Amino acid sequence: MAAHRRSRQHTVGGTTARAAATVVLAGAATAAGFDGAGHAAPQPTPPGADVSRLYHEAEVATEKYNGAKEKADSARQRLRALQDETARAQARLNEAREALGTVAAAQYRAGGLDPALRLMLSDDPDAYLDGAALAERAGSRHHAELGRVRAQLREIEKLRGAARVEVKTLTTRRAELERHKRTITGKLSAARQALSRMSPDERAGTAGGSGRAARSAGGTARDAALSQAPSARAAQAVAYAHQKLGSPYVWGATGPDAFDCSGLVLAAYRSAGVSLPRTTYAQIDAGRRVSRSALLPGDLVFFYSGISHVGLYIGNGQMIHAPNPSAPVRVAPVDQMPFAGATRVV
Repeated sequence: MAAHRRSRQHTVGGTTARAAATVVLAGAATAAGFDGAGHAAPQPTPPGADVSRLYHEAEVATEKYNGAKEKADSARQRLRALQDETARAQARLNEAREALGTVAAAQYRAGGLDPALRLMLSDDPDAYLDGAALAERAGSRHHAELGRVRAQLREIEKLRGAARVEVKTLTTRRAELERHKRTITGKLSAARQALSRMSPDERAGTAGGSGRAARSAGGTARDAALSQAPSARAAQAVAYAHQKLGSPYVWGATGPDAFDCSGLVLAAYRSAGVSLPRTTYAQIDAGRRVSRSALLPGDLVFFYSGISHVGLYIGNGQMIHAPNPSAPVRVAPVDQMPFAGATRVV
């Protein structure tokens, strides 16, 4: 019995020791696991991700620049029209002043005698009365001319006030243009520096394919797109975009030899006699919205939540667009970027 008890004590002690060891090891493993989760190494950024982000940010700024430029151009046109109208009003004022001066001079030459006294002293009362009637009519003309002068002065002051407002608007737009321009050039400069640190294969991936891919749409695909377009004008826009494959991307450009994304679709539809707004976020409202499943050649396809990129759909899930400064106008799949919506212009 004593031997049996000693054996049991040994077994219990061994079990206890093994259990304790297991708890310690499990705790150590758990601690190691939590420690690793708290200090996990960050996932490596895919090659070209920074460049793509910089290009996208530059494109957002480009669309803002295009919008500010459109507003600045409108303010400049309004200011020019106000200046022309002010010049015409000034000419009318000068004529009214001249007429007023003529009436005043005639009254001065007639003298300042009281009309009743002039009638008493007149050798020919009938002639005097005729003259008095003429003088009364001249006085009426005097009042009329004076009224015209006052009206002209009010008109000129109103025009000058409107011109001052347009000058302020134009000054604000110009400052906005410069701010967006600095943002664009800064982003593009940073993208060029990032590209210079990448291998040729990585740069090709960032550009979205090789230069040959820009001309991958053959004549058969083009003819099919033209036949499927919903209208002759949409077909003309698609044909124009095909002609511009390989053209360089230049921010703010609307052709004929270089384009940014919204500039390309603007020029394509301009060739078809359709006027589009300048910016992506205005172009999306330039026609009837269509679903992605109902796309037809010539539809405008938009990307990103801020509607900062646009392409021209050409069928079979493909579009022609101006990607960024590292890639020319090219054919690309619509699902290459986050889809935001589509518009059928005509």
